[in-house]
Amino acid sequence: MFDIPLSALEVAMVQTGTRALDTLRDTAPFAQELERLGYHRIWYAEHHHSPAIGAFPPVVLAAHAAATTSVIRLGSGGVLAPNHAPITLAEQFGTLAGLHQDRIDVGVGRGPGTFDEATARALRRGAGPATDAEYRDDVAAVLSYLVHEVALGPLPEPWLLASSPAGAALAAELGLSVAVAHHIRPENTHAVLDRYRSAFTPSRWCAQPRVLVCVEAVCAETEEEAAWRVGPMDVVKAGLLKGLSETPFPTPAAAAAHPFTAGERQALAGFRAQQAVGTPETVVHRLSRLAAETGADELMLTTPVHDLRDRIRSYELIKEYTGTTTAP
Repeated sequence: MFDIPLSALEVAMVQTGTRALDTLRDTAPFAQELERLGYHRIWYAEHHHSPAIGAFPPVVLAAHAAATTSVIRLGSGGVLAPNHAPITLAEQFGTLAGLHQDRIDVGVGRGPGTFDEATARALRRGAGPATDAEYRDDVAAVLSYLVHEVALGPLPEPWLLASSPAGAALAAELGLSVAVAHHIRPENTHAVLDRYRSAFTPSRWCAQPRVLVCVEAVCAETEEEAAWRVGPMDVVKAGLLKGLSETPFPTPAAAAAHPFTAGERQALAGFRAQQAVGTPETVVHRLSRLAAETGADELMLTTPVHDLRDRIRSYELIKEYTGTTTAP
């Protein structure tokens, strides 16, 4: 029996030949199905000006999903603090928590959510990247505004996203739960956790270290089918390896015909070995190993598969194999 909660990170991939509107319309049925399957929470990521990912504000997606579900937790993973005024984030997520009590999370991150410098500056009204001190002040201000200004009663549950020891140190200093981006920088995971746990200071938000680890998980009935479904994301990652930030999300058929170099195949294989792609047995074994190695309190699965049925089927197979299909 798999004995820790499983959750989902939705990054809203938009496959070549489809519309962002189609991806947007999947939001409600996706949330409803994951609630039925017993997943603990769904977080929505903030992205901008990407040919592969919809630019949908996490607070809007969370609000839409909350209106069509009843028990699953919803929130951001993450909303990017440097792109928003702290009081605006507090008002948005505080209002959402007031409407949907004990179901809302505000996961905060630092990156711009885009590789396009002009877009990043537009989001920040012409300002450059936030310094460490500015980011810390922004996160602290969001927390303060939630308590002292919004004060609607129920508060959203705050988390800090971290892919480096610096992010972990801030989560520890502020006494926040930490969400570790193993799906982005798996090579940093253990350093992040060591820094966080060694420096953690209890707070009103969290009495002891609390860790969520996000991992890429694509599950299918066969290894070959899982590789087919994850193929489009492999193309996107190969583009990033080449320094290409504007890589569309291809169809599985186009991905299967993509001419990967030997170096790209080696890098992708190394990354995939640290994630969870394959049959239910393979995926759950890797998830169990990751949970044991990290001491995670919760695992969050991100499944970059465009087709809604295939994406839901991946989550369904994992739940069936773990034997944890009871609603939260």
